[in-house]
Formats: sequence, C-alpha cells, structure tokens
Amino acid sequence: MPYELLISLRYLKAKRKSAFISIITLISTAGVALGVMALIIVLAVMTGFEQDLKEKILGTNAHIVVLKNGGTIDDYGSLMTRLGKLEGVVAATPFIYNQVMLTSGKHVSGVVLRGIDPESDPKVTNLYKSMVEGKLADLSPEHGVVSVARSSETIPPGLIIGKELAKNLNLFVGDRVNVVSPMGNITPLGMVPKMKSFRVAGIFSTGMFEYDSTLAYVDLKEAQSFLGLGDTVTGIQLKVSDVYATGELARRINRELGLSYFARDWMQMNKNILFALKTEKVVMFIILTLIVLVAAFGIASTLFMLVMEKNRDIAILKSMGATGRSIMKIFIMEGLIIGVSGTMVGVLSGLLVAKNLEAIVGFVQRLTGFELFSRDVYYLDRFPSQVVPLDVCVISVTAIVISFIATLYPSWQASRLLPSEALRYE
Repeated sequence: MPYELLISLRYLKAKRKSAFISIITLISTAGVALGVMALIIVLAVMTGFEQDLKEKILGTNAHIVVLKNGGTIDDYGSLMTRLGKLEGVVAATPFIYNQVMLTSGKHVSGVVLRGIDPESDPKVTNLYKSMVEGKLADLSPEHGVVSVARSSETIPPGLIIGKELAKNLNLFVGDRVNVVSPMGNITPLGMVPKMKSFRVAGIFSTGMFEYDSTLAYVDLKEAQSFLGLGDTVTGIQLKVSDVYATGELARRINRELGLSYFARDWMQMNKNILFALKTEKVVMFIILTLIVLVAAFGIASTLFMLVMEKNRDIAILKSMGATGRSIMKIFIMEGLIIGVSGTMVGVLSGLLVAKNLEAIVGFVQRLTGFELFSRDVYYLDRFPSQVVPLDVCVISVTAIVISFIATLYPSWQASRLLPSEALRYE
C-alpha cells in the first residue's frame, strides 16, 4: 500500500481531539450520498415518464406518415408496395383523416375521424392492444341485415371511440351515434352538412386524454363513402424496424418520392413535447447536482481543518523527505475516499429506491393516508420508473469529479507548508 494512502486512511479515524472533523466528514459523505441518490431517483422517474409517453404515442400513431402535397392519394396501393420495398420499412397501411362532429341525443362533440383498414392497421399501430371493449374487426359491416323483433333492419357501420369520448357522450357499445361532416352537399339553400348513423362497435383507451377524448375510428371504405373521397386516402402509415432512425428514413422517402409527397416521422410530429421532456431532464440534473456541490464544500472544509490540525505531521513528513506532491496526494486521497464512499452509498440506495418506487409510494400512501400519486390526475396506471445505466455512470462520475475538484485547493495549501514554519512553536 502506498504510504500516502495509508496516512489518508489513518487520518479518517476519529480521535478525541478531532471528533468535530470526523462529524463534518460524515456529514459530507452523507451529503454526497443524498445528492447521488436524489439524482438517480429523479432521473429514473423522468425517464420512466418519458418512455411511458413514447409508448403511448407510438401505440396510436405510426412511426412515419406519408402525405401528398395539396390533396389525397389516388393510387395508394402501388405507393404502399413501393414504400414496403424500402430498407427498414416493416409494414404499411392507408388511412383517412378528417374532422367531424358526433351527436348523441343532446350531446355534441367535435372529433377527428380516422378511416383505417382493420386488416393491415394492426401490423402498423398498436390500437388493437388499446381496445377496452370490442375489437377492430367489428368496424367492418356485419351481415348487413338481421332480424329484429320480426322485422328487417340494416345494421349501421361500426365506429370505435375513445373512453373519455364515450363518457362525454354517454355512449356504450351497441349504441347509435350520428356523424356529421361539415363538408356536405351544395343545395339552392347553401351547404347542407352530411350526416350518417353509426353504431359504437368498440371503445379504446390509450392512456392519453387527448387521444381518448378526440379520436374516432371507422372502416376505410365507410370513411371514403361518407366523406365522398372515392377510392383515395389521406396518407400512408408506416412501421419501421428502428423507431429512433425514423428521421433519416423519412428524408430518404422524401428523396425517393419527390416534391409531390412528404414524409414526417413520429419524433418530428411530437417534437415539442419530446423536447420539453428532454430539457426538463437536463435542468433537473443540473439543479440536483447542486446538492453534490454543497457536499463538496463540506469536503473542502474538512480538508482545510485537517490541514490546520496536521501542520506538525506535514512538517515531520517533509523533514523525512516527503515531497509536496506526496503531501498533496495524502489529502486528495482522503477527499476522494469521502467522495467515492458517498457516491457508492448514494448509488446503492438510489437504485434500491428507484427499482421499488411504486411499492414504496403505495406503502407511504397506506401509512399516511395521503395520496402521493393520483392515477386520475396523471392518467397513468402505474408509477413509471426506469433506471438507465448510462445515467447512473454519468451521475457517479460527476459526483467523484466534483469531490476531486473540492480537494485540490486545500491539498495544494498543505503541499506549500514549510517545515520550519510548522515546527517553530513546537
């Protein structure tokens, strides 16, 4: 063992006359541990929220959407075949997008009507996983005519709506609802809105209030007929193999298809909220790093007092041939031992809490009766917490580097001490 490390370890042991310094050392170690633990827990929660939001966005939306400039797509079958041959594209499905109104009794709500293909849409989006009641196949017209109370009645086409929208309109599976399109027929009296009756074939819940309260799905053919689009669609949805490489693939699609079409990936369509989450995570990292910085001042104070107390020891070591570099190493090692010890305790406690955060929150709520995490407010079915190994490494390295920087000045002061000055009054 290098003698510098041996002396550093001996200086950490508490003595009666240096008990105050030892208490400050423990406080500094606890400060570093608290800062590291807080950083790991907060970043794990924020990463969990971010990942949960991405899963919800990707569960309803496609990875890439291809649209036509200034109109609808006519020959969408050949375009889907062309896009499907591109490297990285897994599946494709057409869709129609339009704004309509739903009316049920006295209830009225403006929604976004999306026409989808029940057969190919599950290959691209995860909407089928969000179904609470019914299934996507129920969008297709059933047998057309059934016997109801000894009479024939045509079954209206199916409509799938979100959970919040069903709650607002007081609708259940099997109920009828009128869909009103503002783009109606032109008559001598002016524009008359087009209206058609649909039946609620299913209810979905994506976990995002905006989607669950404003989206309604119908069969692609029904949407084309109701909106008068003929055999055209609004665009093509694509599923890709790598969701984080969609930007480059969208640019390649734009180059392949030319100026008549344009492709947008999911990150571009949701860049505002994704940028806000990323910025918030960085800001929280900077703010919580201040806890470690405050603990670093405690390490520096400990070393300053230790240098003042060990003036005689430093002078004797220098008289025996120790260099200023060796004296500096002694106090740097002592500060690093405090910093590394606090970092290790913080990492272990932070990982323990982050991995069991939902159980801890539930226990605290049962113990105190205070609801720390309301599922109704945050619209989540669980408390998201995801530990990223890279974040833990960055936090650990940051804490150790700050501790190292805090040791430099007091260690440098100790290395400059002259033996004659230290021993003058001994």
